[in-house]
Amino acid sequence: MADPRLFRLRVRFVEQGRLALLSHLEVARALERAVRRAGLPFAVSQGFSPHMRIAFGAALPVGVGSTCELFDVFLTDYVAPAKALAALQEASVDDLRPYECSYVDHSALAASVACPLSAYEAHLSETPERFAFPEVITVVRKKKEKELVVREFLQGEPTMEPLEDGTARLAFRLLAKPSGSLRPDVFLNAALDEMKRTEAFPSDARLLSITRIAQE
Repeated sequence: MADPRLFRLRVRFVEQGRLALLSHLEVARALERAVRRAGLPFAVSQGFSPHMRIAFGAALPVGVGSTCELFDVFLTDYVAPAKALAALQEASVDDLRPYECSYVDHSALAASVACPLSAYEAHLSETPERFAFPEVITVVRKKKEKELVVREFLQGEPTMEPLEDGTARLAFRLLAKPSGSLRPDVFLNAALDEMKRTEAFPSDARLLSITRIAQE
């Protein structure tokens, strides 16, 4: 149960550049260190192994960047959001830099489930003749195979924009469900395989980058 005497500060930050190659656990540790360096009055859990009261948003796959990540940290004293943001920015590196702080009510959804819909932007090395993807993608989780129906996760139709340098920008949205989710990199790699199989995409073409650009 949330302690009403604590203040729940929600922090939004970017994860980009080389730091997009960090695991979710490594990002979490880096953010905890930033909170400590910022001197924020963070709350500590009870029990035999006290730790910072902090909760993170939905994990990004390694290699996927973002302009819109979030975490919640519980404070024992009120700190003005602008002051907290300035302190966190001073304590952070540019590729893992907070850009917004605000307080949320204790009744608000946890950071990990607060934003089930994510918008992504991908950069392809070439513009395919058409964008295509398989109806079902098989993934392996905990040594067990599971079939994911793409249309249960994909929201709307992906859009593709050819760029002047011959590459292409692809935008799409995926919904995370309580029963599971379809990772953006898994979706795109399956789509590239499907397009290469049908000769809509050159065999040597590749995915250059993926960035999460919005969460809601």
